[in-house]
Amino acid sequence: MTMQALPQREGDRPDTGPAVPHVQFTQTSPKAVREQLRQWMSTEFPDTVTGPSEISDPGAFAVFLDGHAPAKGAVLLPPRLTAEFAHVHVDGSLHLALSPEDQKKLLARGWGEPHPLYSAEINVVMLYAPRTVEELDVARTVLEASYRYATGHDRVAV
Repeated sequence: MTMQALPQREGDRPDTGPAVPHVQFTQTSPKAVREQLRQWMSTEFPDTVTGPSEISDPGAFAVFLDGHAPAKGAVLLPPRLTAEFAHVHVDGSLHLALSPEDQKKLLARGWGEPHPLYSAEINVVMLYAPRTVEELDVARTVLEASYRYATGHDRVAV
């Protein structure tokens, strides 16, 4: 699946916090789905490292560029804006950096919302927590788009 083929999200929008910390209160991920997502994030992206988020609540698991600068024009997550491109919260929702085109697709198809602090300088959108194994594939697709935005190239199987 590509961001171009992203399906429309089924069901109502989940309840999320209107301010920081920006979290999801309803329709959270089952523990097994969250664990599969974290494991996948740990192994799928070349030239990255994983660990605690530099910006999110305790327990958030992030992916960082390892030893190289982001692609020209890419604005990643604060505070550095140069390393962390995605993190998953304990509720299963994610914050990530995406290109403007991919942000539009994500929002138009009902998979997420802008972060309350979103601006030209704070390029953060929320991807709603995957509720099923099928929605886990959507999360993987969106994370691959975030990686592509951060690095300027596609993921290569490792």
